[in-house]
Amino acid sequence: MKSIVLKGFVAAVVAMVCMGEAHAQFNLKKAVGAAANTVKAATLTDDQMTEYVKEYIDWMDAHNPVTPDDNPYTQRLARLTEGLTSVEGIPLNFKVYDVIDVNAFACADGSVRVFSSLMDIMSDEELLGVIGHEVGHVAHHDSKKAFRTALLTSALKDGIASANGKAAALTDSQLGSLGEALVNANYSQKQERDADDYGYEFLKAAGKNPWSMALSFKKLKELQGEQEKKGASAKINQLFSSHPDLDARIKRMEERATKEGIAQPEAAPAE
Repeated sequence: MKSIVLKGFVAAVVAMVCMGEAHAQFNLKKAVGAAANTVKAATLTDDQMTEYVKEYIDWMDAHNPVTPDDNPYTQRLARLTEGLTSVEGIPLNFKVYDVIDVNAFACADGSVRVFSSLMDIMSDEELLGVIGHEVGHVAHHDSKKAFRTALLTSALKDGIASANGKAAALTDSQLGSLGEALVNANYSQKQERDADDYGYEFLKAAGKNPWSMALSFKKLKELQGEQEKKGASAKINQLFSSHPDLDARIKRMEERATKEGIAQPEAAPAE
């Protein structure tokens, strides 16, 4: 059974909860065996990076069930993200994967993918907080840096082949290996805080309520508590070990919104 998720909004949502509905599971092929060779030093141009990111997200979209335009998940996400068209000159595009893993992730090219099971357990405001945070990583090029590192250390461990400056196509094995590396990639605490701050300002500038940032963290805190009660504390601690304390992040975002006189939205159940 294949179920592995990319590094996305605070690692808490990575492989944290599997819902019981009859969805497909997130499909990310495992790297095919073969001994890992020493990483071959290589310099990736921006054009090559762009090619690889596009190839990767195209592969992900082709190997996971993307909800169609008339699907309620797609329609809900489109409504929530109305007006969120670009960040720092990077065009944004949003899709829903109908999978049982609870997560969301963003790529360096502005592709944001939200998983249906995350939408099942989050309100609109909580989802906006997730999206705001992810966009923050894109804006600060954290996603791009993580992708470059993964390429050089995993997917392309046999070296980068190119012809006339064009990046060589990745095999399924390399794409799977790349996904594994992205799962294990960690953003620094500073990167996480900066993404929080950017997400707050990004949502506010787009006419969304920036309280969403604090509300999304509260939901993650709730999920963390549920998992610890189920005896998954060791896994949860590992997932949260490289991130700022959720309580501190909630406090920062709440204090900021309160200081700016922004009213907290009324609690609403997940759709």
